[in-house]
Amino acid sequence: MSPVVMAILVLSLYLVFYRFYAKGFLAKKVFELDDSLQTPAHTMRDNVDYVPANKYILFGHHFASIAGLAPMLGPAIAVIWGWVPALCWVVFGTLLVGAVHDFSALVLSIRHRGQSVGTIARDVISPRTRLLFLLVIFFLVALAMGVFVLVISGLFAATDAAHIPATAHPEAVFPTYSLMLIAMLIGFFVYKKNLPLWPMIAVGFVLMLVTTAIGLKMPVTGVSATAWTWTLLVYAFVASVLPVWLLLQPRDFLNSLLLYLALFSMLIGFFMLSPDWAAPAVNFHPEGAPPMLPFLFIVIACGAVSGFHGLVASGTTSKQLNKESDAPFVGYVGMVGESLLALLAVLATTAGAFSSRADWESFYGSWDQAVGLHQKLGVFIQGNANFIHQLGVPLDYAAAFISVVVVGFAMTSVDTGARLLRFNLEEIGQAIGVKVIQNRYVATFMAVAAIGFFAFFKMDGKPAGLFLWTLFGTTNQILAGLTLLTVTIYLYRRKKPILYTLLPMFLVLGATISGMLMGIAKAVGHQQWTVAAVGLVIFLLAGWVLVEALLVVRKVRSERCNEA
Repeated sequence: MSPVVMAILVLSLYLVFYRFYAKGFLAKKVFELDDSLQTPAHTMRDNVDYVPANKYILFGHHFASIAGLAPMLGPAIAVIWGWVPALCWVVFGTLLVGAVHDFSALVLSIRHRGQSVGTIARDVISPRTRLLFLLVIFFLVALAMGVFVLVISGLFAATDAAHIPATAHPEAVFPTYSLMLIAMLIGFFVYKKNLPLWPMIAVGFVLMLVTTAIGLKMPVTGVSATAWTWTLLVYAFVASVLPVWLLLQPRDFLNSLLLYLALFSMLIGFFMLSPDWAAPAVNFHPEGAPPMLPFLFIVIACGAVSGFHGLVASGTTSKQLNKESDAPFVGYVGMVGESLLALLAVLATTAGAFSSRADWESFYGSWDQAVGLHQKLGVFIQGNANFIHQLGVPLDYAAAFISVVVVGFAMTSVDTGARLLRFNLEEIGQAIGVKVIQNRYVATFMAVAAIGFFAFFKMDGKPAGLFLWTLFGTTNQILAGLTLLTVTIYLYRRKKPILYTLLPMFLVLGATISGMLMGIAKAVGHQQWTVAAVGLVIFLLAGWVLVEALLVVRKVRSERCNEA
């Protein structure tokens, strides 16, 4: 089957599943959404974190926050096992697991006063579960944002203007930082001066395109990766403490518009190019690679299902949802959009960036051959730039545009992640009774420090990006499984259908816990004690949550038997 025919089938599946599975079944039969119930955005409005938003604006924030680097980076690694396994998990993993996870986490949160999934677990499972969840979340978010900061700083870094590395994109610096100012101005004028939203958004979008062109002409060079890392950490601190309407909401929406344009352009260019597959359909045993199962699920990560998405849904999105019926569009379709981005990553790295099987194998010949996360992300940029080039856009501008999109979405994950980690630490402070951690600025400082630890973490004197990515993947999937577990018990307590969250939970937890154990064993064998220790702690915490959940199920079943 050609890539074009495959893409058409996948796009059709997206529409069918949203219309009949998400809106027609999950929303009405399982969760029984009701617009007469006020959401936390109204009942707890504070104009800092709790602010009702237009569903299209909120979709942009949610989509931008969950997208990040992961749906581009994960599939660009996973195609080493062939395009068929990567494509199947990106599509069916999303429609049956990931989108269900995101949507259900959002619904649970709006029905629990906009609380995070960790606090919800306390109410649904047991009080002890809250702290266990919060600790898993802390490791996950700090680790993920550390990897994102590491990759962004590598993309920005070009110390010598005369010899810019192929993995560097200094042309993305100016538009990326300009977007922060543009977003803050829009937030100020819309929320404080009551100017109409859509004209302001239109002006902001045009300014984004202009700054992208300026960035191509004026790349920022002469700054090291270390300096960019420190700059990004400072930005994460500032973004975490500012009101959500001033930076986070308008920035994410503008970024989402940029991604919509990029997705549309890449898809049209892909259909115009109509490439053939350069990668094999299946490659069961790439040299040096871990086993396809379970690591295909772990490496693709957010491209199909992600615990981080549940944190966004229950951390920032639920606090801005205007009415319950907006949840399928924001939650389910948001994940479908991420799957579309992952689909383009698969197409770009298997049919767009390489002209022949020999070219593909020269890069993906072995696990160690395509060294570093930056190189894999570079293939995504190169392949999709080739698609956009079919529209008559100069190849260098197309590559610059894609690099701005990549960096922009990584940045939205960093600022949202820092805010989520701040929320997480504040909740940990509440759980253990330490008031100083509940301070917004203290919690943010601790959050940024944790992110910085993983951003600067090295193994054998080199940045440990790929090792940390695998650890992030397992932690991320375990959290997704635990979130589905919480949703399942919530539904079980209310005598609602549970099969649609129970089966995905078993799949995700089974695959990732086995992958975590294999990863810990490998880390011990290579004397990578920090990686092994973090993995072991997360594994034990997840096991404890499962035990708590089983005790609750046993208790509920006993109560029902007594009632009978």
